[in-house]
Amino acid sequence: MISERTRRNLRRELRRSLLAKLGIVVVILMVAMAVFAPFISPYSPSQQSLDNSRQPPLGFSTKETKEVTKMEDGSVVIEDGQVVTETQTVYTNATAAHPLGTDGNGRDILSRIIYGARTSILVGLFGTSLAALIGVLVGLSAGFYRGRVDDLLMRSADIMLAFPSLVLAIALVGVWGQAQAPIPDPFVATGLAPAFRSAVGLPTGMPETVVLPGTVIVVVALVNWVWFARVARGEALSIREEEYVKAAKALGASDGRTMLRHVLPNAITPILVLATIQVAAIILLESALSFLGFSGADVSWGFDIALGRQYQSTAWWISTMPGLAIVVTVIGLNLVGDWLRDALDPGIEGEGGV
Repeated sequence: MISERTRRNLRRELRRSLLAKLGIVVVILMVAMAVFAPFISPYSPSQQSLDNSRQPPLGFSTKETKEVTKMEDGSVVIEDGQVVTETQTVYTNATAAHPLGTDGNGRDILSRIIYGARTSILVGLFGTSLAALIGVLVGLSAGFYRGRVDDLLMRSADIMLAFPSLVLAIALVGVWGQAQAPIPDPFVATGLAPAFRSAVGLPTGMPETVVLPGTVIVVVALVNWVWFARVARGEALSIREEEYVKAAKALGASDGRTMLRHVLPNAITPILVLATIQVAAIILLESALSFLGFSGADVSWGFDIALGRQYQSTAWWISTMPGLAIVVTVIGLNLVGDWLRDALDPGIEGEGGV
């Protein structure tokens, strides 16, 4: 249960900080977009239309010079046995049907961003949860028992920190392969999304499953558990010396019960703040792995950025739009993390008044 004092601090910091409000709005919008993707996505993220490839976003147009066959009176012009060509300038204007444009295969970028949010946010949440589970268990054990247990566990954590996160993640994915876990989309499976889309005139045929990159979730957790372990250990070292912990041990409480009932609840504040920030860090790591082709997910913000590399000079929006989605999501999560830190940690003065 959240204490009245904690709720009061959260409300006070939220009233004082405009950035906290902005971060919460961004996070809520991104989560809602991911959850209700089958209802709000204009098209299926895999629906192709080569006739509409590389359409610019609203407010922009493109100009492309092409060599085309010269025609006169509906006939091909031939001189000296050769087909005559001429240079033609082709203008492509934006359409409201694709407000953020289309990629090289004619797929709607807005739809891919909406469905890509599912992959990034789910990997961020599951990866952070697994990393916190491992790291908090290791950190609490190290700080509570100290001595050789502390040395063994934390030296293992130091070894993990010696490797760059991205390099270690790539190595682990290379060893384990790209395991994927398809999860049925409940809105599509129950017919709610198809019925809604038919009623409002949107195209049907939305993906029936959400594909989770299982290997990536495990890998990002193994790369990031160290940070939770260090924070949990520091808190446990301090809390184990409190009188209520000593009283619990004197009354015969087991070590496990003492850590679960007395140490962990009082160490949860910095762990919660760290978890919020780690979700953003793991989304960045998942996007990097997808960009490099190690994720295995074909609907992901990082994967779409990689697809747009070859069109940087002619269709910049293919990479830019999913990149902006990553930036906005990470900034929103970091703002929420700052709000929680200022509200829950009495030793840090809030920014306020922004």
